[in-house]
Amino acid sequence: MLTTNKIRVKIAVIAIVAISVLPVFTQPVKTDFNFDTKVKQQTVKKISSLLEDNYVFPETAKKMKEYINTQLKSGAYDQVDDPMKFSEVLTADLQSVSNDKHIRVRFSPEDAKRLMESEKNGRNDDDEKHWNEMMKRENYGFKKVERLPGNIGYVDFRNFASPEYAKETIEGVMAFLANTDAIIFDLRLNGGGDPACVQLICSYLFDEKPVHLNDLYYRPTDETKEYWTLKKIDGKRMPDVPVFVLTSKFTFSGAEEFSYNLKNLKRATIVGETTGGGAHPGGVMAINEGFAIFVPNGRAINPITKTNWEVVGVTPDVNVKSELALEQAQILALQKLAAVNKDEQMQNSYTWIMESLQAMMNAPSVDDETMKSYAGTYEDRSVTFEGGKLYYQRKGRQKFPMTPISTDTFMFKDLEYFRLKFIKDPEGKVTGVSGLYDDGHTDNSKRTD
Repeated sequence: MLTTNKIRVKIAVIAIVAISVLPVFTQPVKTDFNFDTKVKQQTVKKISSLLEDNYVFPETAKKMKEYINTQLKSGAYDQVDDPMKFSEVLTADLQSVSNDKHIRVRFSPEDAKRLMESEKNGRNDDDEKHWNEMMKRENYGFKKVERLPGNIGYVDFRNFASPEYAKETIEGVMAFLANTDAIIFDLRLNGGGDPACVQLICSYLFDEKPVHLNDLYYRPTDETKEYWTLKKIDGKRMPDVPVFVLTSKFTFSGAEEFSYNLKNLKRATIVGETTGGGAHPGGVMAINEGFAIFVPNGRAINPITKTNWEVVGVTPDVNVKSELALEQAQILALQKLAAVNKDEQMQNSYTWIMESLQAMMNAPSVDDETMKSYAGTYEDRSVTFEGGKLYYQRKGRQKFPMTPISTDTFMFKDLEYFRLKFIKDPEGKVTGVSGLYDDGHTDNSKRTD
């Protein structure tokens, strides 16, 4: 989640801090920033004040305040002589008390200065333009949109960008998916973003009747904002298309809301790993001219569960290692499509694709001696053994690496419609190959070398 609208306007220049909610600070920043004991004291004092006034749970804010002040007085920060390291230590201390992974202190003099100016002077159109240009270059988080075998739509996106900027791109993505038979949203590397974007994308997955998705309660204003599917969208609604969401331990914040919403509404199957566990929206606030902090000032309240995914994360419906989640989701999608489409040709197609996916997930082992025995010439076809792998080539055409489905049958990543099976005589000698095609026909070639 990103921010309330009020805060979002003020912090557009460093909104990346809010979207990338799990940044890693490993290298010291080269700066002329004067970092001394007085700055440490000022930083701890300001953090204490910001948490007391804004953190979603006042009692927890008090405990965090007491802890970092105790740490300061005890000398725990005395030996920290690098401001980047100081931000990391403060973050760790605050999270150790709150268990809130959204809380994060950041050392960035340039960003902190801009934020202070923005908070003082209000909206800066130049900063917003700069931020939008940055997001445009990242295609508003959309990494890949494609059609997978079996007419399955696939979207890999890394954050939920504000529809204020990304609406046109989102509409284009959803238009691409409109004619697919199932959809996979890949959120394995998605760290969150704007709840309005979650709302917009969810709206395409339901009919016109409004559906209650989520509520966000904000402590500073003591108000709750309800999020329902939108009555009007630009594009085709897909209420009956099977939906699958891929998750990992990295999946966080707004990406978790998307997963949690659809899971509890029984609108999607979640495939992968339990997510990071961050359900508290908030905003980035300036501490001083060197430091800023993301302060969670609200909490999600799901209308079905009456709670959220804070700390515990979103548990997948199908638990599988994140690196295997895409193949697993494709198999599940194809199984669901096969259950409703009884056309024999389509059934054969679904089975063919599933066999390939299962092989990719659990590739059988073929020893080198066996593979060497396959290398040879088969009329106008040739098979070579190079660097521990088999390669297939038809005369005058491109060479393709071979992936085993079984000990004698191989598939090709870039030739989805084709497989090659080695034919053996009763003594086990390789005598030829059989080309297998997804439409059911075959063609054979005798060994000629």
